[in-house]
Amino acid sequence: MGNEAYDVVVVGAGHAGIEACLAASRLGLKTLIASSNISRIGYMSCNPAMGGLAKGHMIREVDALGGEMGLATDATCIQYKRLNARKGPAVRGSRAQCDKDLYVEYMTGKLKSQKSLDVIECEVKSLLIEQSSCKGIITADGSVIRAKTVILTTGTFMNGVMHWGAKQESGGRVGDKATTGLSDQLRSLGLSVLRLKTGTPPRLIKESIDFSKMQEERGDENFYPFSFRSEKTRKLPQINCYLSYTSVATHELIQKNLHLSPMYCGQIEGVGPRYCPSIEDKVVRFSDKPRHQTFLEPEGLNTNLMYLQGMSTSLPKEVQDQFVRTIPGLENAKFARYGYAIEYDFFEPTQIQSTLETRAIENLFFAGQINGTSGYEEAGAQGLLSGINAAMKVFNREAIILGREQAYIGVLIDDLVTKGTKEPYRMFTSRAEHRLVLREDNTLDRLIDTGKQIGLIDSETFDRAKALQEKRQQMKAELSNTTIYPNDETNQKLQKIGTPPLAKPANLATLLRRSEVSFFDLKNFGIESNEPDLYEPLEIDIKYSGYIIRQKEIIEQTQRLERLKISTEINYCDVVGLSREEVEKLTSVRPRTIGQAQRISGVNPSAIQAILIHLKGRKKMADLYV
Repeated sequence: MGNEAYDVVVVGAGHAGIEACLAASRLGLKTLIASSNISRIGYMSCNPAMGGLAKGHMIREVDALGGEMGLATDATCIQYKRLNARKGPAVRGSRAQCDKDLYVEYMTGKLKSQKSLDVIECEVKSLLIEQSSCKGIITADGSVIRAKTVILTTGTFMNGVMHWGAKQESGGRVGDKATTGLSDQLRSLGLSVLRLKTGTPPRLIKESIDFSKMQEERGDENFYPFSFRSEKTRKLPQINCYLSYTSVATHELIQKNLHLSPMYCGQIEGVGPRYCPSIEDKVVRFSDKPRHQTFLEPEGLNTNLMYLQGMSTSLPKEVQDQFVRTIPGLENAKFARYGYAIEYDFFEPTQIQSTLETRAIENLFFAGQINGTSGYEEAGAQGLLSGINAAMKVFNREAIILGREQAYIGVLIDDLVTKGTKEPYRMFTSRAEHRLVLREDNTLDRLIDTGKQIGLIDSETFDRAKALQEKRQQMKAELSNTTIYPNDETNQKLQKIGTPPLAKPANLATLLRRSEVSFFDLKNFGIESNEPDLYEPLEIDIKYSGYIIRQKEIIEQTQRLERLKISTEINYCDVVGLSREEVEKLTSVRPRTIGQAQRISGVNPSAIQAILIHLKGRKKMADLYV
């Protein structure tokens, strides 16, 4: 490998690495992905599920841009659910339980069959840095692999340490070695390295569980694929999950043994995920709760392993033996693997640009948990954008930066770059101020053009999407142009639907705005469709039109500030009126626009005015707009 040279080298074959290397190679670049264990490409280290609130949105966004995660999820789905199905469209989210082994098999096949992509198993010890620019990687055996760009997607492997009570062991996860050397090298080059913690629950043997004491949790009958390119039917048999609860005895045992938890005895310094706390955290922080739920999820169709969702723990194995067996149905549970915590290095994400390229080292990109995020979906989204932007750098083309009003991926990256994170960052719908226009159902409308522009969406897929959009517009026009009148026949139909009679003529779009009227009720007036991709976005667009219009007006107002560019060469010390803290934060983040500057924590509105005055004094206002 020493004489080989690549356009893009990706380090790590998790969810970020997969999307990064596929994006770069599909754009025609000579690409390499290096992993310390190629038998675990795309391995789900934690729960065997994809999607959820906001996370399901990101999978669909990755798909609309030409990524692979949605296709893989659909192909390996063994239970599908739409969360918050009865709530507003902005907070609905798809979730799929996947077969863990089949997911690895699917992604491995994709990587090994991809043209222009080499897959190797090796340990990367350091980066080849020349004059503050990354020129490749150096492996444990001393081989030098040169590259025009390098993407680090090291997950929880950088200086990873696993904890079971007082016992510690180096590793990125059970069965895999930690990555050493990279953190120290990058720290020596001036990057800030911090520690985070995450955890995983026990895996139990299915035959040892009494499911009769638990509540059966079935999937949905309707299936809405994550990928526009997938078939509309499930490919695999569907399984059930099960719900149980901790007991008073569970909590007493955990409280009694808290001094043995590495988190509470000071052994772990890294900050854990607030929104996915360990069972120790739950018992302490929510001491008023008499019980906590746990979902038992099968890890696949051909395995007897059950994942104990919601029971992440780092208590000693003997304590896990005790408290798990106080949960109804788990009295005789047998352990296939005990839960553990893992502590690992990450880089403060304000050190990266919106392209995911590092500020300090040119041609070096970070994606995934190395940026402080948590979750497969967040990693895959960053991986895709890092692969795209590494390719744009090689092609000397303009980078792809998604706006906060355009995608949850845009919210994710903007939050990381402007705000940083002190705990594992997880995406929520509440993080997006424009979430009503960032729905699952309109993902293609928002991003398919960008995917085609990048070159990752083929003409056939693009034409299908455009044909669907055209059909939707035609049906919307039909609803607007079809008038019904307040006669006996019409009012009888309305009574049957359960909605008040008409007082004056109205078109079908106006009728559909009534909260009690659904699209399916329009069959009484000759309008029918069995395509969810057609009628669901149309119904939402009509019912919420007033709110959507108002949100788009707000977006247009904020876009004015997003278009006001700031030179990366600006010296904030020269800006009159900024505090020392504001100068430090603005210099660290280097915002691209005024809009991004105002989202930096600690930068006040008065500082934004000062920057605007400073910029106006040097250029005509029209020249400032991007």
